[in-house]
Amino acid sequence: MGLGFYIVMAAQFFSALADNALLIAAISLLMDLQAPAEQIPLLKFFFTVSYVVLAAFVGAFADSMPKWRVMLISNTIKIVGCALMFFNLHPLIAYAVVGLGAAAYSPAKYGILTEMLPASKLVIANGWIEGLTVGAIILGTLLGGALIRPELAHWVVGDGLPSFGPIFDTSTDLSILIIGALYLIAAIFNYYVPDTGVDHKPLKNNPVYLVREFAHCVSLLWRDKLGQISLAVTTLFWGAGATLQFIVLDWAFTNLNLKLSQATNMQGVVAVGVALGSILAAKFVTLRRSASVIPLGIAMGLCMTVMVLVHSVPLAMLLMISVGALAGFFVVPMNALLQHRGHVLMGAGHSIAVQNFNENLSILIMTGLYALLVKSGLSVNIAIVMFGFFMAGAMLLIKRWHEANQRKFDSLALLDNKQH
Repeated sequence: MGLGFYIVMAAQFFSALADNALLIAAISLLMDLQAPAEQIPLLKFFFTVSYVVLAAFVGAFADSMPKWRVMLISNTIKIVGCALMFFNLHPLIAYAVVGLGAAAYSPAKYGILTEMLPASKLVIANGWIEGLTVGAIILGTLLGGALIRPELAHWVVGDGLPSFGPIFDTSTDLSILIIGALYLIAAIFNYYVPDTGVDHKPLKNNPVYLVREFAHCVSLLWRDKLGQISLAVTTLFWGAGATLQFIVLDWAFTNLNLKLSQATNMQGVVAVGVALGSILAAKFVTLRRSASVIPLGIAMGLCMTVMVLVHSVPLAMLLMISVGALAGFFVVPMNALLQHRGHVLMGAGHSIAVQNFNENLSILIMTGLYALLVKSGLSVNIAIVMFGFFMAGAMLLIKRWHEANQRKFDSLALLDNKQH
């Protein structure tokens, strides 16, 4: 893979680690402020709104200069958002600033893979990058849960580092400062990502032109018979996955009687499953066979509905690993297929921006709907059943859509022709 690939992986690991730890810190901060319950899922809404609003611009921005520079600038924006939260700006606004950095970071992070590696290695590379990202999600979630424990702040203010006591008034202050340091480490790795030597397109100054160009790219990818299927799957998956983060927290509190700092462990268990599924997919699924994993999405949706029957922590952990493994095994090949088709059709940065626009629009809609369900007082178990059957049904429709496309033409032949 080369040293550059591993530097990208290290940068992604620390940036994702900080993103997920900061989410837990922001949830804790909202609870400390006694904010309405529906504001918790709205954290993800505010984080992802930049992906949708700026989608027409971040892809062009990512393709206008070396990807390492884009990643460094974007990570600096994340540091600013983290600092704003430390200085008591409302968590929703501060996390939205972090989301702005993440929106600009993503096209560069994924786009550089298609510049560094041949198409034949994209599934393997995606397996590693997704596995590492999920590892960062696991550790970030667990780290966030550990950092919000009051005992840690008491140790720092008291016997641990008494001279720093005035700075760390609460455990949340301490957690945000540590998370800011993680972003700084990611920025250092960003600086050392090598230039791939790919020609860059000058950034257009006309926003109308950029919007029209982006709309053309969206249309192009949705019309492509392989692109539309992979885009539909990843769009559904990321919307569902973001919502599942908050469902798991509510479910752990209601069915398993776990506090927030303990419930974050259950999120981490889901991520362990995703990591296992990602690694297996990288080993056993080639780019040619990527669409064959779609039925696993149906199984994942049905598996989610079993959550309402589980009230034991060991059984809950086993179920969460199973859900995560199914998710990781089917999304990694579809993500690689989407990246390949996008790179062929329009270039790496633009294609990732289109992918982010669709996936994060799904996150906005699904987390927004879940916030409305929470506000209406709907039982979390009813929400889980609705969510699981929706996921299974939507994946079944995508499967039939792909089969209809297959009857019209040989999509594998198309894929092979584009690869050679």
